[in-house]
Amino acid sequence: MSEKKDTFLSNKGKRIIIVVFAFILLNLVSYIIDPYSSYWVYYFNRSVLTIAEDLALSFIFCLLISETSIYISNKLNVLISWTEKPLKRLSIETGLNLVIIFVSLVMLDQLYQLLDNPETCIEIHTADQVRGFLQWIVVSTIIAFMIIGINTCNYLIVSWKNAAMKAAALDQLAVEAELQSLKLQIDPHFVFNNLSVLSELILVNQQLGYEYAENFSKIYRYMLVNSKKDIILLEDELKFLHSYMFLIKNRIGEGVIFEVSIDKENKQLYLPPLTLQLLVENALKHNKTNKKNPLKISIYNTDEQTLIVENMLLPIENQLESSGIGIQNIIRRYDLLWQKQPEIIQNETTFKVKIPLIKQ
Repeated sequence: MSEKKDTFLSNKGKRIIIVVFAFILLNLVSYIIDPYSSYWVYYFNRSVLTIAEDLALSFIFCLLISETSIYISNKLNVLISWTEKPLKRLSIETGLNLVIIFVSLVMLDQLYQLLDNPETCIEIHTADQVRGFLQWIVVSTIIAFMIIGINTCNYLIVSWKNAAMKAAALDQLAVEAELQSLKLQIDPHFVFNNLSVLSELILVNQQLGYEYAENFSKIYRYMLVNSKKDIILLEDELKFLHSYMFLIKNRIGEGVIFEVSIDKENKQLYLPPLTLQLLVENALKHNKTNKKNPLKISIYNTDEQTLIVENMLLPIENQLESSGIGIQNIIRRYDLLWQKQPEIIQNETTFKVKIPLIKQ
């Protein structure tokens, strides 16, 4: 799923409109603040060339203020989030814009002095100069904050839309995972096989039958409670997996061997729920489980915060082509949840899936 990362002011056409609007606003507000200043009283008494130079410098100034404000906003969108640190973001963005405005005004003032023609220039008193400089600071600050406001509002709206789209996609995938778990629950073979094993165990060993029933209920409880969640602790997923493996071992016997070795630190990381169950189920579905040559399924972690589910390849003869729904569901959920993707490695003897563990 592709996210919309462009903001309103990343469009060049819309940015030109903002610059023109800022240019009009600059002159309009300057006039409204002090319409009787010498600048406006003698505005049309100057030569056409001087007026053109004045307008060009004003437009360049507006362009500079607009572009720098947009540049600062775009850079800070990457470094400091509005939603996570709003006060810090506001302080830094405001401070940077005020510095840019002040420096730009000083540069503009120097340009005016360089372009000034003594024969046509109107003499302005020091008080008028200071007042005009302060007016430009006020108007420039208004323009900068207008741009900040437009960019910020659009950034938050786009972020909200992306979050909503991501949440909707995650909900869809959660439903798919839940359907997979429900399919397992209502699968007549799964239910019949486990109930058959349970009835036999009760006749032979009541204590083992009780433990089997307990683990059977834990599986159902876990699926009902956690299948809709986005992520879950690896520690909780492993508890569920132990119950699932308990049923498999008592149903299949010595036809399958499980090896689980996970560091304590990695158990506090996260992954999508039912990930391990889907991978173990995939291994059992496509491979033989023979007492003489048991299927070995290993689950372990690496130092790279990666969980590995590995199984021997003992393919069933004449098996139906796999739909790959389980593994595809895991990959798609990771695409939405984390920057890293599961990695599938297969050779002549083994099938391995590397699952990145998620930091919360």
